[in-house]
Amino acid sequence: MSKPNDRVKNGQRQLEIRELNQSGKLIATYIHTISDGEKGGRIDIDIAKGPSTWVMSVVEAFMPVGYPDSVTDDYTPASDRYQFYDSIQAFASTIAGLLSSRAVLQGLGVGDSTASATGAVLLRILQESAGRIATILFAHRLGSALEPECKKYRLMADIFNDAAMILDCVSPAFPKVPRVFLLSASSICKALCGVAAGSSKASLSAHFAKQGNLAELNAKDASQETLISLLGMLVGTFVVSKISSQTATWIALITLLSIHLGTNYLAVRSVTMRTLNRQRANLALSPFLCSFTSDTQRGMSRSAMGHSQDSKHPRANLPSIPSPKDIRLQERIFERDGAIRLQASGQILAYCQVGISLQQILSSTSTPITSGSSPITADLWEIFHDQGYIMWYDGRRNTFLVALKDGASAMVRLDAWFHAAWCARSLGVGEMGVGVRDHATVRAWMGESLRDSLAYRESLGVYALLRERGWDLDTPALEVRAGTRLAQSF
Repeated sequence: MSKPNDRVKNGQRQLEIRELNQSGKLIATYIHTISDGEKGGRIDIDIAKGPSTWVMSVVEAFMPVGYPDSVTDDYTPASDRYQFYDSIQAFASTIAGLLSSRAVLQGLGVGDSTASATGAVLLRILQESAGRIATILFAHRLGSALEPECKKYRLMADIFNDAAMILDCVSPAFPKVPRVFLLSASSICKALCGVAAGSSKASLSAHFAKQGNLAELNAKDASQETLISLLGMLVGTFVVSKISSQTATWIALITLLSIHLGTNYLAVRSVTMRTLNRQRANLALSPFLCSFTSDTQRGMSRSAMGHSQDSKHPRANLPSIPSPKDIRLQERIFERDGAIRLQASGQILAYCQVGISLQQILSSTSTPITSGSSPITADLWEIFHDQGYIMWYDGRRNTFLVALKDGASAMVRLDAWFHAAWCARSLGVGEMGVGVRDHATVRAWMGESLRDSLAYRESLGVYALLRERGWDLDTPALEVRAGTRLAQSF
């Protein structure tokens, strides 16, 4: 309730109390009027006009308290329609699942007089075992990438799911032995779907929840999915009963799966993430990297090649900084791993790996790890002494290798990515040779580019500008593998 408003009118004292919901919308106004010498007084209740009671009851049953103010704009049907598309895909998936379930029952021997219950149980055990092993391996291999790349793996989950349905439907056409392998492969796809969908949806839910209502949002999402599944099963029961031929089954299945994947793609595309993963960092930083002059680039490259350079950095006009909603329209759902692109043409300039081990850097230089002295380790540590990372350029793979120091924060990761993107930009305009392998040249390039990129970044206030546009720089999303950390021993 809001703070009461106490006033005197015509010799009567009135106390006005407004009742608000969690969205801040007025529900009712209570006016307590007390006349002089009167005890108790009168209470008038003014109910605010709004949607009908039954409409509000439906909304409260399936939407978080305070909806739509308690969730981000991209969650609501009136804005970017994530939930609308998500409901359609769940409906189509439920009906397609009934068609594939019928095929699975046929594969297990339903309707076959020669099939045995024991054989069906053993086949089920094999499927479950394959799926659980796949779950463990997938979570171990890609667990760290599921949150930074949640949009990618949300769509990948449905691709796995649809692949499993296709394998289920095609399995009855094969003899028993190949059928076992097909059904096991289907179980593996379903397991991969479970890991990818569960993790990515948890990350998306954390993004949608604005008022610390993550648990409630997940619960209401489950209620929505239950309702959609019930409707899908009702419609699917009619569809399955009317479709019996193989041709009709495949036409219905392909149609439903196309709707499923299409609406999933639209749902994922509608999400506006505020964290900077590798692709979004590249897109958000591109205006800065394109704004510095070619003269600055030439000076930087000449210095790396042993020539003199003017250390002054002309302050360029502030570039137009994209907001998270702008970037949403430019994102690729499936981006190449660690690619640094030229925004205008889409050309890949180089690649960057964040959080790799020092051993990988040494291996990229063809330096024996057991040798008495490394030509790069001490030099790199000195160059990046004041930074939370060290970086090396692997010319053979056109890849920047970033090793993080102990205690590296999300900002350190972003520092490293900005530095790598700065260097990649000089590769893109031909100021440095792509694939350069000379150690002395690369060492000089790392030092000079670090100095130049720091001066440019600080002169423009790059990070402050990004925060002003709504970017979250404090959540780490640039490291997609379980990495190591470096610490100097004294």
